[in-house]
Amino acid sequence: MKKFMDENVLLQTETAQWLYHEHAAKMPIIDYRCHLSAAEIASDSSYRNITRLLLGSDDAKWRLMRAGGIEEKYITGDASDYEKFQKFAEVLPKAVGNPIFLRTQLELKRFFDCDTLLSGETAPEIWTLCNEKLQQPDFTIRGLLQKAGVESIDTLADPADDLKWFRKTLDDETCKTLVHPIFCPDKVLHIESPEWENYMKYELGTSADIDISTMQDIRDALRKRMDYFETLGCRTADHTLDMMDFCLAEEFELDDIVGRTINGKARRQTQTVRAQFQTAIMVFLATEYARRGWVMQLEYAVLRDNNSRLLNSAGPAKGGDCLTSGCCGAKLAQFLDALDKDSLLPKTIISSRNPADGPMIASVIGAFQGSEAAGKLQLGASWNFQGDKAGIKAQLANTAGLSLLGNAVNMASNARSVLSCSRHEYYRRILCNFIGRLVENGEYPDDRELLGKLVEDICYNNAKKYFG
Repeated sequence: MKKFMDENVLLQTETAQWLYHEHAAKMPIIDYRCHLSAAEIASDSSYRNITRLLLGSDDAKWRLMRAGGIEEKYITGDASDYEKFQKFAEVLPKAVGNPIFLRTQLELKRFFDCDTLLSGETAPEIWTLCNEKLQQPDFTIRGLLQKAGVESIDTLADPADDLKWFRKTLDDETCKTLVHPIFCPDKVLHIESPEWENYMKYELGTSADIDISTMQDIRDALRKRMDYFETLGCRTADHTLDMMDFCLAEEFELDDIVGRTINGKARRQTQTVRAQFQTAIMVFLATEYARRGWVMQLEYAVLRDNNSRLLNSAGPAKGGDCLTSGCCGAKLAQFLDALDKDSLLPKTIISSRNPADGPMIASVIGAFQGSEAAGKLQLGASWNFQGDKAGIKAQLANTAGLSLLGNAVNMASNARSVLSCSRHEYYRRILCNFIGRLVENGEYPDDRELLGKLVEDICYNNAKKYFG
């Protein structure tokens, strides 16, 4: 029996252990999608206590606590930070087989040198240990990024954002981690939202200094904001949609849709209208990304804030999301083809929250690969609902079976806390175990030079080249 959380956790063969310790573990991290605060990085924030780091805004851990019957006041409510930590600790040992169990232990071990299992009984001891370390000068957010080996971070930003914190980190020579904004125009796409009119008029329009009233005005505003993002090193854009749709419309139809909505005359949009607008915006954006050499990241099959009681009491993004069957292969193929036929298909990473969509997406992107970049189109991994061993192994198997695993660009942490950068270790261990088993089964040669380069490329080199 293996020891709990020893140096070879998740590594089941000698080849896997060698690949991880001699190659994967030594590679820097390029984290190309996360939710970390640029303001906190710019100001090199420190943390009051471990709860702010470990639980912070981690909705996956909140969902786990709710499953354990914990009252909401100990999750997003007004209970003290220690009480919240204690309640989470009481639930964690029950999470056998849940990825949060092992990832939480990795977070404690890698950042705080804590080998003790977090439980209701050990919570006071671990609370004291971690909080004492958080008082040390190298336990700021920048120090923790350095400790995790993060070379660069790309974090989500709205097109209307002034990006002042990104500029501050860019100008600060003491910040060793590169911090880039991700262009995230999700608010533009959701024309059915009650807030869309105000957002377009007073946020996007104001930031671009454009009075938006037509479809072309929206394009001009987005293009202008992309220009600004590019000055701060932006190299990727991100879109999270409930479903993939494709429905072309004439320009006069789009102008009518925009004009009626922005003037408050179309409070309820039909599915066709939403699809027409989304299609037009996505085709325009993808074309711009291709011209700029940006990477387009797409994630589908997620329904936001389904629990209205939770939404009303705690607000959005508090753990009320769920997966759906929103990634239609035919619609995705139509979208990619509309871009590819004009040679305007950008480098693209496509994910679905629904694990059943993996083989479908991998097969669709196989029809649109190009010579502009090795692995131009990639099958991404979705963390919120597939961040367990089975989900990662399925993503690796789908990529290996339907494309080229050797061209994969590692993974994005989707982190909301700097501690979640340990997800890269979790992924890399599973990757090395996946490849190691193939070698030990005689399905791939035991060529140490070839294997070492393969793993180092997947963990770091491919992403370095892919994102430029």
